[in-house]
Amino acid sequence: MTRPRALLARRPDPLGVLVSTAPLVEGARHVAIDHERVDRVAAELARAERRAPAWHRDELFFDGTARSVTYVLLVDAVNFCFWGEPRWKYRFRGRWLDGYWALAAALTRAVAATPALLEADFLAELEPRFFARVFRGQGEIPLFEQRWRNARELGRALRDRWSGRGTALVEEARGSAPALARLVAESLPSFDDVALHDGREVRFLKRAQILVADLWGAFGGKRWGAFGDLEHLTAFADYKLPQVLRAWGILRYAPALAARVGRKVLLPPGSLEELEIRAATVWAVEWLREALHREGVVVSSTEVDWLLWDAGQRALPDMKPYHRTRTIYY
Repeated sequence: MTRPRALLARRPDPLGVLVSTAPLVEGARHVAIDHERVDRVAAELARAERRAPAWHRDELFFDGTARSVTYVLLVDAVNFCFWGEPRWKYRFRGRWLDGYWALAAALTRAVAATPALLEADFLAELEPRFFARVFRGQGEIPLFEQRWRNARELGRALRDRWSGRGTALVEEARGSAPALARLVAESLPSFDDVALHDGREVRFLKRAQILVADLWGAFGGKRWGAFGDLEHLTAFADYKLPQVLRAWGILRYAPALAARVGRKVLLPPGSLEELEIRAATVWAVEWLREALHREGVVVSSTEVDWLLWDAGQRALPDMKPYHRTRTIYY
C-alpha cells in the first residue's frame, strides 16, 4: 500500500522531510495510503480542472511593500491550532470568521489601527494585554500565550539579526524556497517542527514551509515571493489535510485510531499515531501530485496542499473529525 522509496529515488528533498518520514509510512501500524484511490481522485481532479485558490482576500493585509513581508511573517508565526470548544470566532466587516481567516483578519485590522505592529521593535516588546485585544472576539483563541511568545520571538530575531527588516531575512535565502524554510526553522525555534521517533529526527517544518509558500502567493512569485525551486517544498502536514484525504478515501486509519479520532480523544504530540498521520499526509500529497502529472496536470506539492486545504473549508461527503493534538506546529 505504501511505496515511498520509489519516489525518493527521483524527488529532490533538500529539507529532509521525505527521507525522515519515509520509515513511518513504510512501517505504518495505524495509517495506510490507498494508491488506487490516489489515482481515482487525481483523475477526478483533472477532469474538474480545480486550481489552487488565490492568496489575496479582504482578510489578508497586502500593500506590496516590505510591510507585507512582515505581515506574512507575523501571521505564520501565530498560525496554528484553531480548534476548541467553543470555537473562537472573530467578526470582520459584518461576518463572523473562524480559524485561519479569523486570525488573518484580526491581524489585518490591528495593523490598520496600530501600524507599529509590523515593526520589529514593537513586536520584540509586545505586551500580552495589547495582543489579547487583537484577538478579542467570541470565545478565546487557543494557546494565546504561545502565540504571544512566538510574535515576540519574531520581533527579537528581526531586531537582533536582520536590523528589524523582514525583507533582509527573506533575501538571505537568495531566492531558494528550501533555504528560506531551513533558515526560518533554524533562527526561530517556534518554527522548528522536528519530532523524534526511535531516536531519529522526523522533519515536517509545516509552518516554515507554509511561510515560504505564503510569500510566493502574496507577491505572485515576484520580488520577495520569487523562488526558483518552490517545487522542492512538501505538503504542510496539519490536521485539516488528513481529514480531507481520509474523506476522499486516500488515507485509511486502523480501527483503534479511527475510534480515537472519532471520539475527539487528544493524540499527544510526537506519539506514533500522530506522527504516522502527518507522515502519511506528506506522502499522500506526493503520490497525488505524481498521479496528477500523469493526468497532464503539472502542479507542485504546495498547490496540491492548497487544493486540499480549500476543500477542507467546506463540508465534504464522508467527512469525519480531524485528529486533535495541542501543538504550536500546526
